[in-house]
Amino acid sequence: MKRDVALVQAARAQADVVGIYSMMTMREDSITFARHLHPHTKLLVAGGPLPSCDPKVFMDDFDVVVVGEGERTMVELVQAHETGSEKAAIAGIAYRDSQNDEGMKRDKDEGIMLTLARAFAANLDDIPFPARELLPNERYIQYGQQKFGHGKTTVMTTRGCPFQCEFCSNAVFGVSYRERSAANVVDEVEQALSLGYDYIHFADDVFTFNKKRLLEICAEIKRRGLSFKWECLGRVDSITPELAFAMKTAGCSRVFFGIESGNDEVLRLMNKRITVEQARSAVTAAHEAGLNVGAFFIVCYPGETNETVLDTLRFASSLPLDYLSFTMPYPLPNTALHERVKERINKSWTPPESGFLEHICIFDADFSETKMKFAIIKGQVSFLLNRRFGHHAYVVVRPFEAITDFLFQHMK
Repeated sequence: MKRDVALVQAARAQADVVGIYSMMTMREDSITFARHLHPHTKLLVAGGPLPSCDPKVFMDDFDVVVVGEGERTMVELVQAHETGSEKAAIAGIAYRDSQNDEGMKRDKDEGIMLTLARAFAANLDDIPFPARELLPNERYIQYGQQKFGHGKTTVMTTRGCPFQCEFCSNAVFGVSYRERSAANVVDEVEQALSLGYDYIHFADDVFTFNKKRLLEICAEIKRRGLSFKWECLGRVDSITPELAFAMKTAGCSRVFFGIESGNDEVLRLMNKRITVEQARSAVTAAHEAGLNVGAFFIVCYPGETNETVLDTLRFASSLPLDYLSFTMPYPLPNTALHERVKERINKSWTPPESGFLEHICIFDADFSETKMKFAIIKGQVSFLLNRRFGHHAYVVVRPFEAITDFLFQHMK
């Protein structure tokens, strides 16, 4: 129902040029919007991780796919659209064409033209801030206050990640890492606060990677006397008690860690380049600084055994966390994990028909989907029991874990 309303509203906008962002979990929705909007637009553009990975998927429903960073590319696309000039000279796009233009790659079967790769923006401070003043901010803020208790908006202060976790997609930014200056970051925060937002989600892949820059951001927030709450995603090998305290005093409310496993061998298999001990130390430091702490884990990863999965479940429930998420492994396109299991992929990801855990296994895994879901439920229940009963949790948790350990080990 909500999507139907959104489709009608989007069509009523009567925009000549429309860009739609997509990733794997948004593919069906993005294509549905494209099909609905195509009769009402003159140029329909797809962008984001999945279009950058696999432009072909979107060529039947979009006019152009942006591959990689999109700011400069979109400007040039709109200019070409307005002047009627050829798209072949625009770096970083894919489009369908029957002609094989010189200097371009062509998929002979599909007739898809791929222009030269777009170079990354060298100085992120030169990129203008999002035009938030054009958005319905009051509605966004009201929705956030009703659902979360605050008006939240997103700020991205870096691009890319210098690490190469096996399961992680770097389709847009590649294996790169670029930063905005502390002053530039806080300038955008001030702009967002001036519009009524009071909570910032820093959406960087590795916001805490450069500790020196993060301390500069914290100092700049305090120097300007800004009062707002914020959250971020951090790496466990970059958090110290001193840094966690500085984040807290600068308004940080919550930090999330992508820990992924409670077993060092599995972490090495994932190419996480962290250890279980580092994970425990970081979570403890953040918790003791007064931050709410969340963590993400993947269970039943290719190459795991029953025991390594149970290691992860026990480790996760033993941490002083405020939020905990478990997921199945997803072999995203163009990742090392996808390459490792591509011959076993047996379906495309689609939204689950039921709301049960909202997880779908898309490949022939070492564990059944039922067993994966059992592991997720087991981990979440252990976590909730530990939070509910505190120091006395062992009275309830130990019998629960003994029974569910046995059941998990004997499931197909």
